[in-house]
Order: sequence, then structure tokens, then C-alpha cells
Amino acid sequence: MTGTAGGPQTLAAPAETPRPGRWLALAVLALAVLLVAVDATVLGLATPFLSEDLQPTGTQLLWIGDVYSFVIAGLLVSMGSLGDRIGRKKLLLCGAVAFGAVSVLNAYASTPEMMIAARALLGVAGATLMPSTLALIRNIFHDPKERSLAIGIWGAMASAGAAVGPVVGGFLLGHFWWGSVFLINLPVMAVLVLVGAKLLPESRDPSPGPWDLLSVALSMTGVIAVVYAIKEGATHGPGWGVAAAAAVGVAALVWFVRRQLTLPSPLLNMRLFHHKGFSGAVLADLLTVLGLSGMVFFLSQFLQLVQGRSPLEAGLAELPAAIGAVTAGLLAGRAARRFSVRSVVAGGLAAIGVALAVLIWLESDTAYPVLGAALLVVGVGAGFSFTVTADVILSSVPKEQAGAASAVSETAYELGAALGIALLGSIVTGVYRDFAVPAGVPEATAEAAHESLGGAVEATSELPADQATGLLTSAQEAFVDGLQIASGVGAVVLLATAAAAWFLLRGQKLEEGYGG
Repeated sequence: MTGTAGGPQTLAAPAETPRPGRWLALAVLALAVLLVAVDATVLGLATPFLSEDLQPTGTQLLWIGDVYSFVIAGLLVSMGSLGDRIGRKKLLLCGAVAFGAVSVLNAYASTPEMMIAARALLGVAGATLMPSTLALIRNIFHDPKERSLAIGIWGAMASAGAAVGPVVGGFLLGHFWWGSVFLINLPVMAVLVLVGAKLLPESRDPSPGPWDLLSVALSMTGVIAVVYAIKEGATHGPGWGVAAAAAVGVAALVWFVRRQLTLPSPLLNMRLFHHKGFSGAVLADLLTVLGLSGMVFFLSQFLQLVQGRSPLEAGLAELPAAIGAVTAGLLAGRAARRFSVRSVVAGGLAAIGVALAVLIWLESDTAYPVLGAALLVVGVGAGFSFTVTADVILSSVPKEQAGAASAVSETAYELGAALGIALLGSIVTGVYRDFAVPAGVPEATAEAAHESLGGAVEATSELPADQATGLLTSAQEAFVDGLQIASGVGAVVLLATAAAAWFLLRGQKLEEGYGG
């Protein structure tokens, strides 16, 4: 990929005839990204049911929750570059078929190990969908203002999917078994393939160069090893295994970067990162989603296992995040042109940080209006920040290289989702495991209760009433304590990023529409 001469400032584009049917094509792409985003969080509400059925350890449960996002993050750059070469429509449709097939494997997984493997394979299929959707938008919408709106709709679907997942999951879990949260993928993917084959235009880089397999291996190894080291280090503390994984990951990523700088047709144009606006957009992307996904994942368990809500009630309780994200996503482009890119992005990040800070005072009996308001603010912040940063990243390169640029935005999204669950989850788990068990509780039952809050709820069914009440109360209080600390850490990270974005995105603008 060749870099743009002046770094990732907006490019002047000649007026082109608007493509007929472009908004219908966008609807198909929005459907795909909605489904991939739903799959990232739909499992949150199914966790208690899955724990009862498959009986995973606490570590296995975290892997089930985040291996999907880890694998997607590791493969996105490679898949975005592959789409530039073989055709984004072809990659999207093949990925959709694979996504549907692997969803069946997830639904009928019978052991924790099988579930982790199935979620990883679903991540491989998901990695083909996300960069293809955003790259196709870059090629379908030529007018910058129309493209901003299209990216706003796309971003709204990505953000809404993360928040709608619990609602969909809650409805299905109220009527069917936990595997049904995966089987809903089948009809959606069927529509995507049938309609997409007719409506979507094919696009690719006309002179992409060869697909460098060593770069593919390095990017995947680097991302997955680094994230694994962060996750294991936060959960179990530093050790030789963590250090080795971190060393392998860093070495692979350094090698990847150096190789990209020497290849005539690299997988990813690293010179784009020399521009602080581009780097700032990627950083904001990652940490916006870290805050959103971490909060949604753990509040799903809080609402069910601490406050005793049904899965559907818990899903509906998280709906304000989706409403805020969709509304802000649709308004984001207009707001960034009227005020500035940095004010919208930094403001969005600060809003998420403030909402997380409020949860430091979370208690088991916290009234819903407080939770609903916090979720709404998180959704609005994510909608503004994520949509504008995606627009900045995508408009930074020629449309022939849109797949690789989209993959940068998507890698930040998925890495943020994975890190949100891994880092904040590891804090919650670390604090939770120290809770005191009432006297007389059998050792095996106490061990099961310490693995996860779901395990504690299940363990109480085997105990006398007074012991069960004491164990469950102690476990719930420990979970809330962990959630308070994780929220505080998340708030500090998001507020610091808001300040960084204010400086990094100084002078960054979105393209104006033709004649506008």
C-alpha cells in the first residue's frame, strides 16, 4: 500500500455520479456489522446458563467471553488487506457463509474447550466481515457528507449491536436454551448472502501487490500474544508464562512494523501512524469500545446475579446504551463539521469516563435510574467518538486501499472489546475471589463459588438456607466491590484518553461534501 503524500489529511476528491441503490446496499452492510457486534456481547446474559451447563472454570469462562474478539483483532489487518486484493464483496459473502456454519457449532458445544474453539472459529469468520463492510462504504459513497452519514449508520449499528446483544439474548434465553443466541445468525446471514450478491458492487485495489503471508502470521501472533499476556497477567499476576507471551508478541509486532516499512506492497501502511491525527483517532477508537464493552459485559451479570432480574429484564435495562449510540452516531458527522473533530471525540470519551466514574458508588441495591442514565451517557459518548474516528481513519487513504484502512479502525474496535472484558474482567475476578466463605461450607462448594458469581449462585442450591444466604450475600458484595474498582480504573483511562485526543486531533477536519 502506498501512503498519501501529505499524511492522512483529507483528500480532495473529484465529483462522481452517486451510485444508484447505495442506501439499500448500506442496509445490507449494516445488517452484517450489527450481527457481528451482537455476537460480541450476546453471550453476556447467557453466561449463568452456560456456566450451569458446561461448568467452565473462571479462566475458561473469561476465554469463552473474549476469545472471539481476540481472534478477530488478530486477523483484521490481514483480512482487510486480503479483501483489497481478492475483492471485498467476495470476501464478505464467503465470510457470511462461514459465520452461519460456525454458529451452529457454537450452539451445540458440549464442553468448555469445544465452546472456546467454536468461539475462536467464529472470530475467524467475523474478521472477514467487519473490514469488508467499512471498505465497501468507502467505495459506494463518493460524496464526503453522504459517506459521513453512511459511516454514522454503520457506527450506530456497531455500537447498537453491542448494546442490543443483551436484549436479543434476554428474549431468547427466556424462551429457549442458551445455544439459541447463536442460531439467530443463520437467517440473518442467509439474507445477507442472497441480497448482498445482487446489491453490493465488487471493489478491490487495482494494483495491490502480493499478499505477504509472513506479515499475516506476524500480525496475528503479535496481537494475540500481547493480549493474552495482558489478560493472564491481570488475572494471575506476573509470571514466566506471561513474560514469555509478552516477549513473543512484542517481538512479532516489531518485526511486523519493520517488514511493512520495507515491503513495496505492505499489508498495512505504517507511515499513516506518523500523523498524530490518525494515531489519535485509532487510540480513541480502541478506548471508546474498551469502556463500552467492559461496562455492558459486567452490568449484564450485575443486573441478573446481584439484582435478580430475568435475562430479558436485564437486556432491556441496558437498552439506553443502544439508544444513545444510535442517536449520537447519526449526528456525529454534522456535529464534527459544526464544532470540530477533536471536541466531538474528546467530549465523547470524557462522557464515557464520567459515566464509569459514577459506577464507583455502585451498590447491590442501586436504583435503576442511576444505571440507566450512566448507560445512556456511555452510549452517547461512544456513538460520537467511534463514528467520527472511523470517518477520520477511512477518509485518510485512497479508496483502493480502503480495506486495509478499515482494518485499522476495526482492529481498534475488536481489540478494545477484548481488552475491556479482559482487563476490567480480570480486576473484577481478582477482587471477587477473595470473599469470605461462611463457616461450615464444604471446601468443594467454596471452590466452585470462588470461580465465578454464576458458580456461587449455583453452589447455594446445595446448602442449607442460612449458609446459602450468607455465601450468596458475601459473593455478591465481592462482585460489586470488584465492579466499583474496575469502573474507577476505566474512568481514569477514558478521561486521560479524552485529554490526549484533544491534543492529538487538533486541526483534524472531516471532508466537506461536493460543492459544500
